[in-house]
Amino acid sequence: MARLSQNFYAQDTLKAAQLLLGKYLIRRLNGEILAGRIIETEAYIGRCDKACHAYQYRRTARTETLFAPPGTAYIYLIYGMYHCLNFVTEPEGEPAAVLLRALQPVAGTETMTRLRYGDKPLTAFRKKNFLNGPGKVCQALALTRAENGVNLTGDTLFICDCPEDAGLSGFPVPAEEHISAGPRVGVDYAEEARDFPWRFRLEG
Repeated sequence: MARLSQNFYAQDTLKAAQLLLGKYLIRRLNGEILAGRIIETEAYIGRCDKACHAYQYRRTARTETLFAPPGTAYIYLIYGMYHCLNFVTEPEGEPAAVLLRALQPVAGTETMTRLRYGDKPLTAFRKKNFLNGPGKVCQALALTRAENGVNLTGDTLFICDCPEDAGLSGFPVPAEEHISAGPRVGVDYAEEARDFPWRFRLEG
């Protein structure tokens, strides 16, 4: 299966955060493919960004993965209950990553729905809020700290340009889309960095 190479992740984080929009995240789980189209991301750059866990190159047990080679999955836990998936970018040793904020479901939707909601019916409200947050995405894909450090060029978790690259049938894409940019979510503590327009979203 074709997938993004390590060279893709080695580039500038702001550029990667925008280029990831419209690509497809593939998760292999118990022999099944769970897939979604990336529609929202956020950039975090440790050398200059007070919202980044590794601001000014701060190394801790939690942030060590941010210093890993580009194309590594950085998964952390917030509020003691929600996992967040990030894609490590830039050269090894330069702490930076792209946070995955939202997906459009493409394959394995039944399994993802069960992981998100259990046996509860998929109401209009639940459908609208299915994969529109980083914690929701990780829950639907069964991603936890156990997958922290996974190589994104491997077979368990990776990104490709189109569904066909993962052996999936085509997925309808809006004829016209543009990228909107704005402040990131939940970083009010980050002083001037809270206003950085580093959240990117595909708008149809």
